[in-house]
This record gives sequence, structure tokens and C-alpha cells, in this order.
Amino acid sequence: MPIFSHPKCGVSWEGYVIEEVLKSINPDEIYFWGTHNGAEIDLVMVNDGRMLAVECKRVDAPRLTPSMRIAMEDLKLERISVVYPGTRRYALAENIQAVPLDAVADGMAGLF
Repeated sequence: MPIFSHPKCGVSWEGYVIEEVLKSINPDEIYFWGTHNGAEIDLVMVNDGRMLAVECKRVDAPRLTPSMRIAMEDLKLERISVVYPGTRRYALAENIQAVPLDAVADGMAGLF
């Protein structure tokens, strides 16, 4: 079975992205966030008093999800970066953007 079609590929991608983000940014606090209704965000970070989030998507063109909207409102997030394996950065909504994995190497400036 090709690795990119394996059922665990998305989970593996998520772990890799989170590890790379944490190495690059070294935030003050980190959390996973989820609700009883099923909304969730892969990584919520507090860094220098800013609350930021990262969602990991192993897709060619990530889209805005209900979880992202709920998290923005409930947590009063400054920004959500949706890290994906593509090459271009683009807005999904106000303060929510798709960010290529390559930008993680640029640290805070690359993600946020």
C-alpha cells in the first residue's frame, strides 16, 4: 500500500507538523483543544501573551471548517494557521490562513 493512501498518513502528518512547529517557535504554553460536540484544533499555543493555533491538514487545498470558526470565537484566538504540504499561502477567512509547511522553518514570522 502506498504510504500516502495509508489510513494513518493523516495522523502521522499531524504529529510531524506539531513537532516541527514546536521546535521552530518554542511557545510558552501548548494545548490540544476540543469540545464535547466534536470541534477541535490540533495545537493551541500561548507565546508572549498571544494565543495562536495550528491546524494540520494533509490535503492539497485546505478549506475552512466549522471547528476553526468555533475555536476562533470560543478561544478568542489571534490567528489560526492551517499547515499543509502545498506551496502557497492564502486566506481561508479573516485571521485564518493556509500556510505551506516550508514556512514553519521561518518560525513565528512564517506561521503568523
